[in-house]
Amino acid sequence: MPRGEVVSSIVDVGTEQRIEIPVRPGTPPPFTGPPSGQDPFPWSPDPRTGPPVSNARLGMLVFLAFEGMFFAGLIGTFLVFRLGSQFWPPVGQPRLPILVTWANTAILLFSSYTMRDALRAMRMGDRGGLTTGLSWTALLGTTFLIVQGSEWLRLIRHGLTLSAGIYGATFYTVIGCHGLHVLGAVIWLLIARIGLRDKRFWARRQVGVELCGMYWYFVVALWPVLFALVYLS
Repeated sequence: MPRGEVVSSIVDVGTEQRIEIPVRPGTPPPFTGPPSGQDPFPWSPDPRTGPPVSNARLGMLVFLAFEGMFFAGLIGTFLVFRLGSQFWPPVGQPRLPILVTWANTAILLFSSYTMRDALRAMRMGDRGGLTTGLSWTALLGTTFLIVQGSEWLRLIRHGLTLSAGIYGATFYTVIGCHGLHVLGAVIWLLIARIGLRDKRFWARRQVGVELCGMYWYFVVALWPVLFALVYLS
């Protein structure tokens, strides 16, 4: 080896052998690549970084968009009959219970607060707080359905049925569809509540609870719109 030369070594990837290369003084050493396990292109995106919105949340948003269009169609149908009628409600038909429904609306709106507490407890890792929040939300949703069902029975006894005319048909269709959605959300809450007993699936349950919260917020936010159009108009 000539005097004054510096020996630099690299590893042949194919043979995994160290190869020594003489380097003259003043010349930069050959590029040997980054250390093992590092990205050779640090400006490239991290493959471990997921999308900003998960597939589960995106699917729920698409589902809620379809649900919104479904109820928009029901509301449009109701408005066509409502604006096309000279008297609403028609003569001889019982009026809807306003005061009781105001109280029932407050119950459903308060359930969004308990749902928020449940989701906040989940993010903090407080399983006890999550269980309590889901239980209260399910209880308030069940109370809403019981009160609404008792009022329906009273209206039916006073002659407001599906076959009583457009007034009854549109009322039970619009409000009944929302009630079915609340019932489905309550069942989902109870399933999530029961599933929290299994500690092994705690991480998997969190996604389901978050999606349930999105669905619950939807049915709660939809109710004031229906209440104002059907009960107060």
